[in-house]
Amino acid sequence: MAHRVDHEYDYLFKIVLIGDSGVGKSNILSRFTRNEFCLDSKSTIGVEFATKTLQIEGKTIKAQIWDTAGQERYRAITSAYYRGAVGALLVYDITKKKTFENVQRWLRELRDHADSNIVVMMAGNKSDLNHLRAVSENDGQVLAEKEGLSFLETSALESHNIEKAFQTVLTEIYHIVNKKALAAQEAARTAGPPTQGTTINVSDSAGGSKYACCSS
Repeated sequence: MAHRVDHEYDYLFKIVLIGDSGVGKSNILSRFTRNEFCLDSKSTIGVEFATKTLQIEGKTIKAQIWDTAGQERYRAITSAYYRGAVGALLVYDITKKKTFENVQRWLRELRDHADSNIVVMMAGNKSDLNHLRAVSENDGQVLAEKEGLSFLETSALESHNIEKAFQTVLTEIYHIVNKKALAAQEAARTAGPPTQGTTINVSDSAGGSKYACCSS
């Protein structure tokens, strides 16, 4: 979802949060959009979303962030919510190796349901629990590089790298959208038939002139 609007914001981008249940997706969402953290937050049922507006390179960007349930029984519901997403935060818990091992499965699902150009950031959450770490930062970095993803370790509890993660994703999306718009303008300028109303002078062999008005 990358709509152009004239008044409240310049662009609206849909971002999805994905990853196993319990990795902290809901707290990442609440920390980013409301600067809140709830220690006893319940598992998300179905889908929730929140919005936040921020400035990127002089443009007003409205991020619409969808928090998808991690439990298997909601997969059929949430797969439809990938539609229109231009960015994703794929979250795992650094204290639970299984959530890191499942990153590949989430990536497959994302690539099956989302646009091929979607911008993906992999986030190793709960970096405040370093004493319980089961996944090294280097392992996260290696996997991210292998899959062509951005990577950060985050802590929703301490608000560490949460803003940076979303800023990185949104800035990259903005650059892609801007690049596409410029390319389209350039293509329209250099190619195609004359626009409607353009008068073309055609000289015939007798030296006279004929005029034709062409419409695209």
